[in-house]
Amino acid sequence: MAVPKRKSSKSRTRKRRANKGVKPIQLSECPQCHTRVITHVSCPTCGYYQGRTVVEVTEG
Repeated sequence: MAVPKRKSSKSRTRKRRANKGVKPIQLSECPQCHTRVITHVSCPTCGYYQGRTVVEVTEG
C-alpha cells in the first residue's frame, strides 16, 4: 500500500481544499416573461425554452 513519505502540512491541505467550495446557481433571464431561471432548464412560469413553448403551464 502506498504511504506518504512526509506529513502533509496544514497549509498544503487547506490550499488543496480551498477550491471545493459551493458555487452559486447560475441564473439567466427568460426572454419571454423576464423571470430569473436556472440555465438550460425550461421556465417554470411560462414553459418557454430555446425559442418555443415546451411545457404547458397550468394556473393553480
